[in-house]
Amino acid sequence: MPPVPAISEAPQTSILVIYTGGTAGMAYNKRGELVPMNFEQIRRKMPELRQLNMQVDVTNLGEPIDSSNVTTADWLRMAALIAENYARYDGFVVLHGTDTMAYSAAALSFLLENLGKTVVFTGAQVPVGRIRTDARRNLVTALEMAAARHPMAKTVRVPEVCLFFNDLLIRGNRAKKVESQQYDAFRSENYPPLARAGIELAFNDKQIRLLPAARLRVHERLDERVSVLRLFPGLTERMVRAQLEVADLRGCVLETYGSGNAPTTPWFLNCLREATDRGVLLLNVSQCEEGRVLQGRYETSAYLSEIGIVGGDDITVEAAITKLMFVLGISENPAQARRLLGQDLRGEITPI
Repeated sequence: MPPVPAISEAPQTSILVIYTGGTAGMAYNKRGELVPMNFEQIRRKMPELRQLNMQVDVTNLGEPIDSSNVTTADWLRMAALIAENYARYDGFVVLHGTDTMAYSAAALSFLLENLGKTVVFTGAQVPVGRIRTDARRNLVTALEMAAARHPMAKTVRVPEVCLFFNDLLIRGNRAKKVESQQYDAFRSENYPPLARAGIELAFNDKQIRLLPAARLRVHERLDERVSVLRLFPGLTERMVRAQLEVADLRGCVLETYGSGNAPTTPWFLNCLREATDRGVLLLNVSQCEEGRVLQGRYETSAYLSEIGIVGGDDITVEAAITKLMFVLGISENPAQARRLLGQDLRGEITPI
Protein backbone atom coordinates (compact mmCIF):
# COMPACT_ATOMS: atom_id res chain seq x y z
CA MET A 1 0.00 0.00 0.00
CA PRO A 2 1.41 3.46 -0.85
CA PRO A 3 1.99 5.68 2.21
CA VAL A 4 -1.12 7.51 3.39
CA PRO A 5 -0.61 11.08 4.67
CA ALA A 6 -1.77 11.54 8.25
CA ILE A 7 -0.35 14.97 9.07
CA SER A 8 1.12 17.56 6.74
CA GLU A 9 0.89 21.04 8.21
CA ALA A 10 4.18 22.90 7.52
CA PRO A 11 6.29 19.97 8.69
CA GLN A 12 9.95 20.28 9.59
CA THR A 13 10.60 16.56 9.31
CA SER A 14 8.94 13.50 7.79
CA ILE A 15 8.35 10.11 9.39
CA LEU A 16 6.98 6.93 7.83
CA VAL A 17 4.93 4.70 10.13
CA ILE A 18 4.93 1.05 9.10
CA TYR A 19 2.00 -0.82 10.59
CA THR A 20 2.56 -4.56 10.86
CA GLY A 21 -0.16 -5.40 13.36
CA GLY A 22 -0.45 -5.65 17.11
CA THR A 23 -2.46 -4.09 19.89
CA ALA A 24 -1.34 -0.53 19.19
CA GLY A 25 -3.17 -0.54 15.86
CA MET A 26 -6.39 -2.04 17.15
CA ALA A 27 -9.65 -0.28 17.95
CA TYR A 28 -13.14 -1.37 18.94
CA ASN A 29 -15.86 -1.61 16.30
CA LYS A 30 -19.56 -1.04 16.94
CA ARG A 31 -19.96 -4.62 18.18
CA GLY A 32 -17.23 -4.15 20.76
CA GLU A 33 -14.74 -6.32 18.89
CA LEU A 34 -11.06 -5.48 18.47
CA VAL A 35 -10.30 -4.92 14.80
CA PRO A 36 -7.32 -3.40 12.94
CA MET A 37 -7.36 0.38 13.05
CA ASN A 38 -8.01 2.33 9.84
CA PHE A 39 -4.91 4.47 9.58
CA GLU A 40 -6.51 6.78 7.05
CA GLN A 41 -8.38 8.13 10.08
CA ILE A 42 -5.35 8.38 12.34
CA ARG A 43 -5.85 12.13 12.80
CA ARG A 44 -9.31 11.51 14.27
CA LYS A 45 -8.14 8.63 16.45
CA MET A 46 -5.13 10.52 17.80
CA PRO A 47 -5.71 14.28 17.54
CA GLU A 48 -2.60 14.96 19.63
CA LEU A 49 -0.52 14.11 16.58
CA ARG A 50 -1.52 17.48 15.12
CA GLN A 51 0.70 19.14 17.70
CA LEU A 52 3.79 17.49 16.24
CA ASN A 53 5.55 19.61 13.67
CA MET A 54 6.19 16.73 11.29
CA GLN A 55 4.73 14.97 8.32
CA VAL A 56 3.55 11.50 9.27
CA ASP A 57 2.71 9.04 6.50
CA VAL A 58 1.43 5.53 7.12
CA THR A 59 1.89 2.30 5.20
CA ASN A 60 1.60 -1.39 6.03
CA LEU A 61 2.73 -4.85 5.00
CA GLY A 62 -0.75 -5.86 3.87
CA GLU A 63 -3.02 -7.76 6.23
CA PRO A 64 -2.18 -7.08 9.90
CA ILE A 65 -0.03 -9.81 11.44
CA ASP A 66 -0.36 -11.12 14.97
CA SER A 67 3.22 -10.87 16.19
CA SER A 68 3.18 -14.56 17.15
CA ASN A 69 2.92 -15.27 13.42
CA VAL A 70 5.80 -13.03 12.32
CA THR A 71 8.29 -14.82 10.06
CA THR A 72 11.70 -14.10 8.59
CA ALA A 73 9.93 -13.18 5.36
CA ASP A 74 8.16 -10.38 7.23
CA TRP A 75 11.49 -9.09 8.52
CA LEU A 76 12.84 -8.98 4.99
CA ARG A 77 9.71 -7.13 3.83
CA MET A 78 10.12 -4.54 6.60
CA ALA A 79 13.76 -4.00 5.65
CA ALA A 80 12.87 -3.71 1.96
CA LEU A 81 10.12 -1.19 2.74
CA ILE A 82 12.55 0.97 4.69
CA ALA A 83 15.07 0.73 1.85
CA GLU A 84 12.41 1.71 -0.70
CA ASN A 85 11.45 4.81 1.29
CA TYR A 86 14.84 5.60 2.82
CA ALA A 87 15.52 8.73 0.76
CA ARG A 88 12.00 10.12 1.22
CA TYR A 89 11.77 10.15 5.02
CA ASP A 90 13.86 11.36 7.92
CA GLY A 91 12.95 8.45 10.18
CA PHE A 92 10.74 5.40 10.59
CA VAL A 93 8.39 4.00 13.22
CA VAL A 94 7.33 0.35 13.10
CA LEU A 95 4.10 -0.50 14.92
CA HIS A 96 4.41 -4.12 15.99
CA GLY A 97 2.88 -6.62 18.39
CA THR A 98 4.82 -6.96 21.64
CA ASP A 99 5.29 -10.74 21.75
CA THR A 100 8.02 -10.90 19.11
CA MET A 101 8.95 -7.23 18.86
CA ALA A 102 12.41 -7.80 20.36
CA TYR A 103 13.14 -10.48 17.74
CA SER A 104 12.02 -8.20 14.90
CA ALA A 105 13.99 -5.21 16.17
CA ALA A 106 17.12 -7.35 16.49
CA ALA A 107 16.64 -8.81 13.01
CA LEU A 108 16.22 -5.37 11.42
CA SER A 109 19.35 -4.12 13.18
CA PHE A 110 21.39 -6.76 11.33
CA LEU A 111 19.60 -6.41 8.00
CA LEU A 112 20.06 -2.61 7.88
CA GLU A 113 23.83 -2.19 7.70
CA ASN A 114 25.24 1.38 7.90
CA LEU A 115 21.88 2.73 9.04
CA GLY A 116 22.00 6.51 9.14
CA LYS A 117 18.41 7.20 10.21
CA THR A 118 16.30 6.25 13.21
CA VAL A 119 14.04 3.20 13.09
CA VAL A 120 11.87 2.85 16.19
CA PHE A 121 9.77 -0.20 17.00
CA THR A 122 6.86 0.40 19.34
CA GLY A 123 3.47 -0.99 20.27
CA ALA A 124 1.12 -1.18 23.20
CA GLN A 125 -0.18 -3.39 25.95
CA VAL A 126 -3.67 -1.86 25.72
CA PRO A 127 -5.59 -1.06 22.47
CA VAL A 128 -5.87 2.56 21.38
CA GLY A 129 -9.65 2.38 21.82
CA ARG A 130 -9.37 1.90 25.59
CA ILE A 131 -9.34 4.88 27.93
CA ARG A 132 -6.17 3.80 29.78
CA THR A 133 -4.27 2.86 26.65
CA ASP A 134 -0.52 3.20 26.40
CA ALA A 135 -0.71 3.20 22.60
CA ARG A 136 -1.04 6.98 22.27
CA ARG A 137 1.92 7.82 24.47
CA ASN A 138 4.13 5.16 22.94
CA LEU A 139 3.38 6.19 19.37
CA VAL A 140 3.70 9.93 19.97
CA THR A 141 7.02 9.51 21.78
CA ALA A 142 8.32 7.03 19.20
CA LEU A 143 7.60 9.63 16.50
CA GLU A 144 9.50 12.26 18.48
CA MET A 145 12.42 9.86 18.93
CA ALA A 146 12.47 9.05 15.21
CA ALA A 147 12.50 12.74 14.35
CA ALA A 148 15.09 13.78 16.96
CA ARG A 149 18.13 15.75 15.82
CA HIS A 150 21.19 16.97 17.67
CA PRO A 151 20.40 20.52 18.83
CA MET A 152 23.71 21.90 17.55
CA ALA A 153 24.83 19.66 14.68
CA LYS A 154 21.27 19.06 13.38
CA THR A 155 22.24 15.49 12.50
CA VAL A 156 20.28 12.33 13.28
CA ARG A 157 20.26 11.81 17.05
CA VAL A 158 19.87 8.02 17.08
CA PRO A 159 21.06 6.32 13.86
CA GLU A 160 19.99 2.89 15.09
CA VAL A 161 17.18 0.37 15.13
CA CYS A 162 15.57 0.98 18.51
CA LEU A 163 12.60 -0.10 20.58
CA PHE A 164 10.56 2.41 22.55
CA PHE A 165 8.13 1.37 25.26
CA ASN A 166 6.65 3.13 28.28
CA ASP A 167 9.51 5.57 28.93
CA LEU A 168 12.63 3.84 27.59
CA LEU A 169 14.33 3.93 24.20
CA ILE A 170 16.36 0.70 23.98
CA ARG A 171 18.81 -0.51 21.35
CA GLY A 172 16.78 -2.95 19.26
CA ASN A 173 19.18 -5.87 19.58
CA ARG A 174 19.43 -5.40 23.37
CA ALA A 175 15.71 -5.50 24.12
CA LYS A 176 13.85 -8.31 25.86
CA LYS A 177 10.16 -8.58 26.70
CA VAL A 178 9.90 -9.15 30.45
CA GLU A 179 6.30 -8.25 31.31
CA SER A 180 2.88 -9.15 29.92
CA GLN A 181 0.59 -7.31 32.35
CA GLN A 182 2.34 -4.01 33.08
CA TYR A 183 3.20 -1.07 30.85
CA ASP A 184 6.99 -1.43 31.27
CA ALA A 185 7.08 -4.51 29.05
CA PHE A 186 10.68 -4.27 27.78
CA ARG A 187 14.09 -3.97 29.36
CA SER A 188 17.74 -3.91 28.39
CA GLU A 189 19.63 -5.68 31.15
CA ASN A 190 23.18 -5.48 29.80
CA TYR A 191 23.18 -2.07 28.13
CA PRO A 192 21.94 1.36 29.25
CA PRO A 193 18.83 2.89 27.61
CA LEU A 194 19.57 5.17 24.67
CA ALA A 195 17.04 7.70 25.94
CA ARG A 196 14.41 8.25 28.60
CA ALA A 197 11.10 10.01 28.10
CA GLY A 198 10.13 12.13 31.06
CA ILE A 199 8.92 15.69 30.90
CA GLU A 200 11.67 16.08 28.30
CA LEU A 201 13.42 13.54 26.10
CA ALA A 202 16.80 12.82 27.70
CA PHE A 203 19.27 11.18 25.31
CA ASN A 204 22.27 9.15 26.44
CA ASP A 205 24.50 10.26 23.58
CA LYS A 206 27.58 8.39 24.81
CA GLN A 207 25.75 5.07 24.39
CA ILE A 208 24.37 5.78 20.90
CA ARG A 209 26.20 4.52 17.84
CA LEU A 210 27.81 7.13 15.60
CA LEU A 211 26.57 8.00 12.15
CA PRO A 212 28.05 5.57 9.63
CA ALA A 213 30.59 6.68 7.04
CA ALA A 214 29.21 4.33 4.38
CA ARG A 215 25.85 4.23 2.60
CA LEU A 216 22.94 2.08 3.76
CA ARG A 217 23.20 -1.55 2.74
CA VAL A 218 20.05 -3.65 3.07
CA HIS A 219 20.62 -7.39 3.29
CA GLU A 220 18.09 -9.66 1.66
CA ARG A 221 18.75 -13.10 3.10
CA LEU A 222 18.34 -14.88 6.42
CA ASP A 223 19.03 -18.58 6.96
CA GLU A 224 16.22 -20.26 8.90
CA ARG A 225 18.10 -23.53 9.38
CA VAL A 226 18.81 -22.75 13.02
CA SER A 227 17.50 -23.84 16.41
CA VAL A 228 17.68 -23.05 20.13
CA LEU A 229 18.66 -25.70 22.70
CA ARG A 230 17.99 -24.74 26.30
CA LEU A 231 19.85 -26.81 28.85
CA PHE A 232 18.20 -28.09 32.02
CA PRO A 233 18.97 -30.80 34.57
CA GLY A 234 17.61 -34.07 33.23
CA LEU A 235 18.13 -33.28 29.54
CA THR A 236 18.74 -36.59 27.79
CA GLU A 237 21.07 -37.63 25.03
CA ARG A 238 18.08 -38.64 22.92
CA MET A 239 16.60 -35.15 23.06
CA VAL A 240 19.91 -33.41 22.36
CA ARG A 241 20.60 -35.63 19.36
CA ALA A 242 17.06 -35.11 18.08
CA GLN A 243 17.74 -31.38 17.99
CA LEU A 244 21.34 -31.29 16.78
CA GLU A 245 20.96 -33.99 14.14
CA VAL A 246 18.12 -32.32 12.26
CA ALA A 247 18.78 -32.52 8.53
CA ASP A 248 20.38 -29.36 7.08
CA LEU A 249 20.80 -27.72 10.49
CA ARG A 250 23.44 -24.97 10.14
CA GLY A 251 23.40 -23.30 13.53
CA CYS A 252 22.14 -23.62 17.09
CA VAL A 253 21.98 -21.26 20.06
CA LEU A 254 22.90 -23.08 23.27
CA GLU A 255 21.22 -21.58 26.34
CA THR A 256 23.69 -22.57 29.02
CA TYR A 257 23.95 -21.97 32.77
CA GLY A 258 25.49 -18.98 34.52
CA SER A 259 28.53 -17.61 32.71
CA GLY A 260 28.26 -20.16 29.90
CA ASN A 261 28.58 -23.46 31.75
CA ALA A 262 27.29 -26.80 30.50
CA PRO A 263 27.42 -30.47 31.52
CA THR A 264 30.74 -32.26 31.07
CA THR A 265 29.26 -35.72 30.64
CA PRO A 266 30.94 -37.53 27.73
CA TRP A 267 27.74 -38.12 25.75
CA PHE A 268 26.86 -34.40 25.85
CA LEU A 269 30.30 -33.24 24.74
CA ASN A 270 30.30 -35.89 22.01
CA CYS A 271 26.98 -34.56 20.71
CA LEU A 272 28.39 -31.05 20.51
CA ARG A 273 31.64 -32.19 18.93
CA GLU A 274 29.82 -34.26 16.30
CA ALA A 275 27.62 -31.26 15.47
CA THR A 276 30.57 -28.91 14.99
CA ASP A 277 32.35 -31.56 12.91
CA ARG A 278 29.31 -31.57 10.60
CA GLY A 279 29.68 -27.81 10.22
CA VAL A 280 26.91 -26.77 12.63
CA LEU A 281 27.75 -23.38 14.15
CA LEU A 282 27.07 -23.32 17.92
CA LEU A 283 26.62 -20.07 19.86
CA ASN A 284 26.83 -20.14 23.67
CA VAL A 285 24.34 -17.79 25.38
CA SER A 286 23.62 -17.58 29.09
CA GLN A 287 20.16 -18.27 30.49
CA CYS A 288 20.75 -15.39 32.93
CA GLU A 289 19.18 -12.09 31.96
CA GLU A 290 22.20 -10.15 33.24
CA GLY A 291 25.91 -10.83 32.98
CA ARG A 292 27.85 -12.49 30.19
CA VAL A 293 29.29 -15.74 28.90
CA LEU A 294 32.92 -16.29 29.92
CA GLN A 295 33.93 -19.55 28.30
CA GLY A 296 36.85 -21.15 30.11
CA ARG A 297 36.30 -19.43 33.43
CA TYR A 298 35.14 -22.74 34.87
CA GLU A 299 35.97 -26.29 33.86
CA THR A 300 32.36 -26.77 32.81
CA SER A 301 32.80 -24.25 29.99
CA ALA A 302 36.44 -24.76 29.04
CA TYR A 303 35.51 -27.81 26.98
CA LEU A 304 33.14 -25.73 24.86
CA SER A 305 35.94 -23.51 23.57
CA GLU A 306 38.01 -26.58 22.71
CA ILE A 307 35.12 -27.95 20.65
CA GLY A 308 34.87 -24.70 18.69
CA ILE A 309 31.71 -23.23 20.19
CA VAL A 310 31.47 -19.42 19.96
CA GLY A 311 30.95 -17.51 23.20
CA GLY A 312 28.03 -15.10 22.99
CA ASP A 313 29.32 -12.56 25.54
CA ASP A 314 26.33 -10.55 26.84
CA ILE A 315 24.01 -11.03 23.86
CA THR A 316 20.31 -11.71 24.38
CA VAL A 317 18.73 -14.89 23.08
CA GLU A 318 16.56 -12.81 20.73
CA ALA A 319 19.61 -11.13 19.22
CA ALA A 320 21.55 -14.39 19.18
CA ILE A 321 19.03 -16.31 17.08
CA THR A 322 18.56 -13.43 14.60
CA LYS A 323 22.31 -12.81 14.39
CA LEU A 324 22.85 -16.50 13.68
CA MET A 325 20.27 -16.36 10.88
CA PHE A 326 21.93 -13.24 9.50
CA VAL A 327 25.51 -14.48 9.62
CA LEU A 328 24.62 -17.80 8.03
CA GLY A 329 22.64 -15.91 5.41
CA ILE A 330 25.61 -13.84 4.27
CA SER A 331 28.36 -16.44 4.59
CA GLU A 332 28.73 -20.00 3.36
CA ASN A 333 32.25 -20.19 4.76
CA PRO A 334 32.20 -21.80 8.25
CA ALA A 335 35.37 -20.05 9.43
CA GLN A 336 34.13 -16.64 8.29
CA ALA A 337 30.68 -17.25 9.79
CA ARG A 338 32.25 -18.22 13.13
CA ARG A 339 34.40 -15.09 13.07
CA LEU A 340 31.44 -12.82 12.30
CA LEU A 341 29.35 -14.47 14.98
CA GLY A 342 31.95 -13.60 17.59
CA GLN A 343 32.24 -9.97 16.49
CA ASP A 344 30.17 -7.00 17.63
CA LEU A 345 28.29 -6.15 14.41
CA ARG A 346 25.57 -3.70 15.52
CA GLY A 347 26.20 -3.06 19.20
CA GLU A 348 24.55 -6.35 20.22
CA ILE A 349 27.46 -7.33 22.47
CA THR A 350 29.84 -5.40 24.68
CA PRO A 351 33.42 -6.44 23.90
CA ILE A 352 35.63 -6.87 26.96
